Amino acid sequence: MGGQGGAAALKSGLVGRTGLLDDEQFERAAELVRAVGTDGLETVRLCFVDQHGILRGKAIVASALASAFRNGVSMTSTLILKDTSNRTVFDVWGTDAGFGLGVLTGAADILMVPDPDRFHVLPWSPHSALLLCDIHMADGSPLPVSTRAILRNAVARLDAAGLDALFGLELEFHVYQVSDPKLDHADGGMPASPPETTLLAHGYQYLTESRYDALEPVMDEIRRTAQALGLPVRSMEVEFGPSQFEFTFDPAGPLAQADSTVLFRHATREICRRNDLHATFMTRPKVDNAVGSGWHIHQSLVGIDDRVNRFVPGAGEALSPQAGGWIAGLLDHAIESCLLTTPTVNGYRRYQPHMLAPDRVQWARDNKGAMIRALMRQGDPASRIENRTPESAANPYLVFASQIFAGLDGIARGLEAPPPADTPYAAAAPALPRNLGDAIAAFSASAFWRSELGDGFVDYFTHIKQAEWNRYLSTVSEWEHREYFSLF
Repeated sequence: MGGQGGAAALKSGLVGRTGLLDDEQFERAAELVRAVGTDGLETVRLCFVDQHGILRGKAIVASALASAFRNGVSMTSTLILKDTSNRTVFDVWGTDAGFGLGVLTGAADILMVPDPDRFHVLPWSPHSALLLCDIHMADGSPLPVSTRAILRNAVARLDAAGLDALFGLELEFHVYQVSDPKLDHADGGMPASPPETTLLAHGYQYLTESRYDALEPVMDEIRRTAQALGLPVRSMEVEFGPSQFEFTFDPAGPLAQADSTVLFRHATREICRRNDLHATFMTRPKVDNAVGSGWHIHQSLVGIDDRVNRFVPGAGEALSPQAGGWIAGLLDHAIESCLLTTPTVNGYRRYQPHMLAPDRVQWARDNKGAMIRALMRQGDPASRIENRTPESAANPYLVFASQIFAGLDGIARGLEAPPPADTPYAAAAPALPRNLGDAIAAFSASAFWRSELGDGFVDYFTHIKQAEWNRYLSTVSEWEHREYFSLF
């Protein structure tokens, strides 16, 4: 079809000239433009995923969608230069912000390009749709710090090996009732004051039906929203802690699963906010009796052509060669990968013994105290491993990329998994980083990650996380005040 929204017309702009979408994507884009024009949608939210795994973007009127596909949409580059307080932590007003002369300086623009395969009408705002975007330099050239692009590169590495990865997810989080939204003028800031909350249900009755029934109205609202978005929800569970939830996702490919994770977290927070609730994927909220939330990532490899699971042990094998190499790679790079899997100060509160969370680098068979839990049996097509290291707040593109690069490295080098740990909290094994500062140091010094991700990204991400760590260290804590104020 011709006209402003036809595929040929959409290809006539910057996006087509620079090859940022292919012919099939332009055909789907043209279909979206036509559908948006006839389905009564008023706005489209164009969003990219930032370095922290947070959606940012602009809302456009529906009639502007064709233009977005033709030429992309400009975004302020400082959005990719902020820490979690939303402070810009690079010197963008000089001649070199750390990326080369004139690159990402002056709060100049970058370019968002919509992905026509990631279009969702929003169940909580049905006059509006959300369209995930990729980010590029303003002229369409690659942006090395795009985390979605990093995961695409990892998937390309899998493709070159004739493999595909499947990830199944267990995502834990908390939902509380808001008692005070903290919207006084004094509560604004960077960061703003968090809301005051109360429980929806008492905890410490793991998987009891009565606790599920108490939380079912909220569970249902979140589930229905996720299903309406096409997300692969499998189960809804009452976790151990007060007001703690867990949703699990069916296995899917890396990019699709990362997109689903971002959309699920965003949708959960938005649905809860509209119902005077507060959903948080922070690991361990500072409320009485809180239990830490984790993100357990189940992983397997299949052949691209035959779809046969390479982690199924053969006759007489404890682990298949690919499974053993993948596990060994994850273990070998575990410490230096923690900044990618556990990128917040708070995430390290969870690495404690006897808390169903890992505290050291090891694997075990079906043991939830180990970093890696192996669930593999001869003849079982669902054979897989589970990495229990990540926190629920992590950027999923970086988490999945870290698993792919590290796992493939173990296979390529012919590494073998060490003996499994039967007592993971007593075994002699290297400790996971105890805090964000240790994780920053390990990531920054990693020759492996500098090789896989490039010096530019390692220095960029380290700089952002170091800014957060420095702010944390410079803040006088409640513990310090209580400990010393009256003593000395």
